Order: sequence, then C-alpha cells, then structure tokens
Amino acid sequence: MIIGVPKEIKVHEYRVALTPHGAKVLAEAGHQVIVQSDAGSAIGFSNQDYQDSGVSIVNSAQAIFDQADMVIKVKEPQPSECKLLNKNQILFAYLHLAADPKQAELLLESGSTCIAYETITDNNNRLPLLQPMSEIAGRMSIQSGAHHLEKTQGGSGVLLSGATGVESAQVLVLGGGVVGMNAAKVALGMGAQVIILNRSLSKRLTDFQQQHTSQLSINLSSQANIEQQLETADLVIGAALVAGASAPKLITRDMLKLMKKGSVLADVSIDQGGCFETSKVTTHDKPTYVVDDIIHYCVGNMPGAVAQTATLALTNATLPYILDIANKGYQQAMLDNQNLMNGLNIYQGRVAHQAVAKSLNYQHRPISF
Repeated sequence: MIIGVPKEIKVHEYRVALTPHGAKVLAEAGHQVIVQSDAGSAIGFSNQDYQDSGVSIVNSAQAIFDQADMVIKVKEPQPSECKLLNKNQILFAYLHLAADPKQAELLLESGSTCIAYETITDNNNRLPLLQPMSEIAGRMSIQSGAHHLEKTQGGSGVLLSGATGVESAQVLVLGGGVVGMNAAKVALGMGAQVIILNRSLSKRLTDFQQQHTSQLSINLSSQANIEQQLETADLVIGAALVAGASAPKLITRDMLKLMKKGSVLADVSIDQGGCFETSKVTTHDKPTYVVDDIIHYCVGNMPGAVAQTATLALTNATLPYILDIANKGYQQAMLDNQNLMNGLNIYQGRVAHQAVAKSLNYQHRPISF
C-alpha cells in the first residue's frame, strides 16, 4: 500500500502524522511511504531523517493525494485537502465531524473512506487513539488556564498555588475521564484546590480522591452542583465527552453571571463543539476572548503547541492500526476488528457512525462489506 503523509496546514499545527521511526516500520513491512517535504521539520524531523527510514519525499500535498492509497493526518482535513480526496482513498485522522458539518459534507462528496482516530474503541470501550492527546490536552489546560489567570493576560490575578497565608485557587473540572483526570493531577501538583464533577462516582475516581483528600473533592455532575461550584471557581476545565457526538452544554451564558470577574473557562471539548454555550474555536495565535468578564480559552488543537511530545505519543498509538490496514486492506482489517470498525465515520458517500449521523442530522447507514 502507498501511505501518504501531508504537511499539516491548520494554524499553528506543528505535529506530523508519522515519525521517521513509524515510517521505517511501515517500509520494512513492504509498504511505500511518501511524506511531504518539511512535514516534520518544525519538530526536528528532517527530510533526510525520513529518507534514511526508506521514505520518498514529495514537494506538495497534491502529490501526496495523487499517489497515496491511504492518507494519514493529525488534524481534520481543511477544505482544500478534502477536495483532493477521491473515492479510492482511505483517510485516517482526527475528524471530529459532529462539530464540523462543512467538513462532513466535503468528505461525503469525495466518496472516500474516512476513519476517525477519536471513535476507534478498545475491548473496554475506551478510546485508545484519543487517549494520548486527551492526556496532553488535559495537562495543558491547567498550565494555559493558569497563565490566563495572570493579570497581565486579563485574568483575575490569582496564582493557582496561593502563597503563605493566602488560599490556593479553586479549579473546577467538569468530567472525570482522561482529560479531567490529567487536568486534576496537574492542578493538584500546582497546589490548587480541585473539584471534579462527573456523571458517576467510579471506583477510579474515589480511589483518586483518597490519594488527595486534603485538596480534592468529587461529586456528581448536576446543574445545581455546577452552579454552586461556579461561584467560587477561578478556573473551569470543560472535559465532557460523548464519543463521536456533540459535547453536552454544561454551562450556559446565564451561568457566567455566577462567576468571579477575570475567571477562566478552558474548553477541552471544543473539537466536539464545546461544553460551554459561549464556546467558539480559537487558535494558538489568538487563544482567548472574553464574554461577560469571563476569559474563554478554546483552542481547537491544544497539543499542537507541544508538537514533538504529541507526535511521538500519537504515532505510538496509531501505528499498529495503520500497519493493520496497510497489511490487510481496510475492509478485512475492520472485519477482523470491530474496534477499528467503530472508527469508520464516512464510507462511499454515507455516514457510517451512528453518533456522528445523529449530531449532523444525517441518516445513519450501517456498513457491511
């Protein structure tokens, strides 16, 4: 199989879908890998590094899409990339279609087979290809939120750790999954008081609380509990996720009135539409905006800021699936692995994932090969 890796073109996206080591594994398995020139140069992977791994370097995205049987990316294809896809190609990337009806429309028109990292499952119904980026985004949400709490950034001027004789800040985490747990760990490490609100009180969460009894409290997520905690929160992390579907809106605009002026909302769920009513996607070059005196941080590709770490973590997670698809072809690979089949979002002009179809008001059409 010919596997193509274009250079990412989203604003301030420095990740690349495949490391030179990952490319070498594919090449040694008998596959041809083509990488767009300088696709990894921003994070220290030179063209020569790829060539030394058995990769061919091409000069344009057009050349990638013209030749590749499978195109692998990090972020969702931009409109110009969608238009380069054809019905004989596989696209393997983060898609987050529930929040992006235009992308869905273009991918449907392309006739291509589109597999989303974020809806592939494992035998425990977890999301193994979303997990590494969720870990990173959760950790980054705290350092980014702490930065924007600084008065020089327009925030309230609160330090998460507090100081001698001064209480530490309060961090409210909405969601106790991978993002929420990693956000909580970093916030606790920085000395903040942390409250996690989750739909259920799992053993994993209660065990975590026992390790941090003096700084951490955990409760059920309800509107009443959210409203109560918003009154004292300095930083709120939106970490709600429904696989493939639009994120639930947990904080309305009216609820912002409960918050202290200069507090920060960091919406890690923004790729799925965001879990705050006032959320809209921002970029690394303009990461925040203010609504009713509350700072909103809603960067859609947070891990792109730590692109080297994120690329290494991503390739570790995706490479076994890329290799399986390349070795068997996508149809046989999916027939052999229902978890991979769960990643199929669009197939030959049809929406193949039930949650995506529901979010976008498309008919769900189950696929059989």
